[in-house]
Amino acid sequence: MNIKMILMSSAAALAAISSAQAADAIVAAEPEPVEYVRVCDAYGSGYFYIPGTETCLKISGYIRFQVNASPNAVTGGASTTGTSDWDAVTRGQLQFTAKSDTEYGPLTGVIVLQTNADNASGQIAKLDSAYIDIAGIRAGLFYSWWDDGLSGETDDIGSKITLHNSIRYQYEADNFYAGISVDELEDGYYSAGEQPNNVGVAIGIGGKAGVFGYQVTAGYDTDNEEGAVRAMGTVAIGPGTLGLAAVYSSGPNSYYQAAEWAIAAEYAIKATDKLKITPAAQYYGNYGIVAGDFNDNNDAWKVGLTVDYQIVDNFYAKATVNYLDPDIGNDVTSGFFRLQRAF
Repeated sequence: MNIKMILMSSAAALAAISSAQAADAIVAAEPEPVEYVRVCDAYGSGYFYIPGTETCLKISGYIRFQVNASPNAVTGGASTTGTSDWDAVTRGQLQFTAKSDTEYGPLTGVIVLQTNADNASGQIAKLDSAYIDIAGIRAGLFYSWWDDGLSGETDDIGSKITLHNSIRYQYEADNFYAGISVDELEDGYYSAGEQPNNVGVAIGIGGKAGVFGYQVTAGYDTDNEEGAVRAMGTVAIGPGTLGLAAVYSSGPNSYYQAAEWAIAAEYAIKATDKLKITPAAQYYGNYGIVAGDFNDNNDAWKVGLTVDYQIVDNFYAKATVNYLDPDIGNDVTSGFFRLQRAF
């Protein structure tokens, strides 16, 4: 019996030793090194390196709530006309900007995603911009120079549709730029019986000289065989900035079709560091289109007031009201109130 007990004790001891040795043989794997996001300050604030690459990325955007007011207010989310004199809309927009260095200069890629909601079911999501930019050459879906305007919300001196598939070259210096673009005007203005397959050529020149800023924009619609030219200027005077603009169109075309000619003026008053008040006026000559041409018997004038207020950093309020009075047709009062949070 003693021998049996000794053998059993020895076996148990050997098993314990074997288990201990086996446990010692297991080595825990070392954790993988973590690559933290690095700040990229080569292109301004807000950029960071995409992990594992030398490409810098910036994410920005805004959230907008707006209440429009006008006769049969047009909804902002669904492209329909309502029967109410007011309509609330909400927009969410995200912009992704990627930049990296090359032997030709920065290579830039931009994607802008936008969704407009008139209500829970009436929503439209769209690609607001997407383009590649390098060495002054830009190709993709982007806004033309005709999208620019004076700082208020009264002037009507640009195209109805300014977002095109385009390719352009733009030379830029410190206070000067000049460029030319070829635009697909597929959803622009086209005459009755024509198909929406327009091609346009536009040029833009602009810059600053001290307190004076200027821009000249021109475009030729090859399908309609008509063109338009616009000049704008701003100058700092007293507590604000005076803006003047004039536009002429040889005939209705995708670059300008509101009237044969128009002049606009505004004065953006910087009342405080956070408050800007902008009264403005515009006069249209041969306003509107009749039988494919401008209406020679109709002029119109427009006046308005826009108020911008910065509530806190990156949070803004804007309100505007405008009155349009054509010689032929009803006068119209319209406006909106907006809250916008940018990031």
